[in-house]
Amino acid sequence: MPLIANTRRILPLFICAVTCLVAGCKPAPQQAPPPQAMPVQVAPVTLSPVPNSDTYVSTIKSRRSATMQPQVDGNLVKIFVKSGDLVKSGQVLMRIDPLKQMATVQSQQGIQAQKKALYDYTKIEVERQRKLYEAGVVSRETYDQAAQAYENAKGDYESNAALTDTQKQQLAYYDIRAPFNGIVGDIPVHLGDYVSTITVLTTVDENADLEAYIYIPTERTGLVRQGLPVEILDSTGKTLVKSRISFLSPQVDNGLQSILAKAEIPRSAELLRNQQLVRARVTWSTAAAPVVPVLAVSLVGGQTFVYLAAPKGDGYVAHQVPVKLGDTVGNTYPVISGLKPGDKVITSGLQFLQEGAPVKPLG
Repeated sequence: MPLIANTRRILPLFICAVTCLVAGCKPAPQQAPPPQAMPVQVAPVTLSPVPNSDTYVSTIKSRRSATMQPQVDGNLVKIFVKSGDLVKSGQVLMRIDPLKQMATVQSQQGIQAQKKALYDYTKIEVERQRKLYEAGVVSRETYDQAAQAYENAKGDYESNAALTDTQKQQLAYYDIRAPFNGIVGDIPVHLGDYVSTITVLTTVDENADLEAYIYIPTERTGLVRQGLPVEILDSTGKTLVKSRISFLSPQVDNGLQSILAKAEIPRSAELLRNQQLVRARVTWSTAAAPVVPVLAVSLVGGQTFVYLAAPKGDGYVAHQVPVKLGDTVGNTYPVISGLKPGDKVITSGLQFLQEGAPVKPLG
């Protein structure tokens, strides 16, 4: 009995010891390692010259542009050019049927030949009568009649010769020639069409001396002046050419309530054409302002944001900041609000960042 009793007392102690031993062998739970910092490129927000400007729709116009209309009536028998062709001054563009006028010229030349023959005869006759008169063979009256016939024939011949020259010049009007070097515009007529002096045949535009016509609202009257910088932009905002305001109209356009300004286009601007619509950016002034690289900006739900590399502890974390920006200037945005000079904006890996993520600045 004592042995059984001792066994009963020892067994619970043994089980407790084994339980403690097993519990002591189980490893303690380990904490997850901190996330690794993501390497990112950063750039400081700096002060840079930022223009104060406005952009307006502008029309490119040539200083030399001609609307080709015939000076005679008739049917078109030749069209030597097509729209867009480069032509030289004096080059024949079209021809109106000249047969009727050629017949008129030939008839006039025949009449002129008759007048010339009579003129030559009276010239010889008056000389002959003069000699006879001086010799006393004929009377003064006979000589005067010969002289009068000569003067009449001379006047008639010279008048007819002038008329013939006029008809020949008229014949030249049947060839439509380019008034200067330029580019042929639209050709709305066709072979065989009957044209008159009110018919528009085509246009010729010189693409060398171009100007941008910019209509500036009257509320900018106090700012606009000659010499202001102008940038001509394409539909994507790319600068095609740089110029300056060279002319300001002294009058206000009542219909548009604006002032016409012109900017000369350099001859090297081959991409621009007469009557082309472009955008003209007029710069009123330039001042230093904070700028941020284009690569640092992301758009979320219509709002622009940047990520800053913000100090935290011994490192940096990504901090998303909403910003208000101006129009791009080169590869940067002017900062209107949200950032200050010296802030470090992240310019790489934006798609992988989230608020508070550890980062390792490299730039």
